[in-house]
Amino acid sequence: MHTPVTIIGAGLGGLTLARVLHLHGIPVTVYEADSSPTERMQGGMLDIHDYNGQLALETAGLMEEFRAIVLEGRQAMRVLDRDGTVLFEETDDGTGGRPEAMRGELRGILLESLPAGTVRWGHRVSDARALGNGRHEVTFADGTTLVTGLLVGADGAWSRVRPLLSTATPQYVGTSFVETYLFDADTRHTAAAKAVGGGSMIAPTPGKEIFAHRESGDTLHTYVALSKPQEWFAAIDFTDAATATARIAAEFDGWAPELTALITGSDTAPVLRPHHALPAGHRWDRVPGVTLVGDAAHLAAPNGEGANLAMLDGAELGKALAAHPGDVEAALTEYEQSMFPRSAEIATFEGVEVHRIDSDDNTAHGLITMFTEKRQ
Repeated sequence: MHTPVTIIGAGLGGLTLARVLHLHGIPVTVYEADSSPTERMQGGMLDIHDYNGQLALETAGLMEEFRAIVLEGRQAMRVLDRDGTVLFEETDDGTGGRPEAMRGELRGILLESLPAGTVRWGHRVSDARALGNGRHEVTFADGTTLVTGLLVGADGAWSRVRPLLSTATPQYVGTSFVETYLFDADTRHTAAAKAVGGGSMIAPTPGKEIFAHRESGDTLHTYVALSKPQEWFAAIDFTDAATATARIAAEFDGWAPELTALITGSDTAPVLRPHHALPAGHRWDRVPGVTLVGDAAHLAAPNGEGANLAMLDGAELGKALAAHPGDVEAALTEYEQSMFPRSAEIATFEGVEVHRIDSDDNTAHGLITMFTEKRQ
């Protein structure tokens, strides 16, 4: 006999968990704050790794559907100097272990794999409290409540479920992205398109870098990374797109015009994305009837692993619950004992401090050295 599962958050981690539970016949309901799947843009392209994200999709029985949305050629990668010189280039020969797909399409696959009504849209959580004996009450913004015997927080960085387990809160890590988009790049932004190439491009320097990749539909999606305090960004009026664009571009004065065009030529207003993280190695003591997956459990600054880890968390938790019918605590203990070290290892890999954006070693040559060493 399986306890019904209540999941808060319909991101990749929560939906992967719901899919695996569905495959095992375990009743599950997902509550999501958004009013519909299309309320918010679902982000850009994700590289789905063969050692975590793809394992989760295999567990969910969705590898065939995933392969159908992979964007061919997008594993190509190049490193440029600030003057636009290509210092390193790797082509996509189809054998890499990190195929790229659009986050929204991946989420769509997961949603379509669930029975109608599994996800309850428009349910924003305002509070969650323990009732004892592993039961918890969840209160939604509209005043309605539910009581559940198994609660999973898959609700991201600012999780409303996390306080049931931990007092940790995300802290600003000192860097932020500013996102821009260039549409119809090969015809309207030819120099920038040539600089980016067929996959991803990074031009790193200490304290700042430009990272861009070619998404579907001839779109260039750029992440301009700056190591600045939050107060510096707060002084910029991002509601005034032209002024904000000019201020960000000024930080790259003297860079090659094909690189700065990724900022100044944006077809959208620049969007600020501050980076926050939970303490490295974040964990908690076992609390009956509740656990976390994804960013709710181990939020880190962008490192290419967040979505992959969230999906693997969901798949592993789903398998553990299926393997322990009638013993929720055994399942949660098994899941957490493997999840804690797995997420900590990613956050503290050798060389992480050396290759932070604010490091003096965050250079094109430093990045190339890291790539070369990883391949040895």
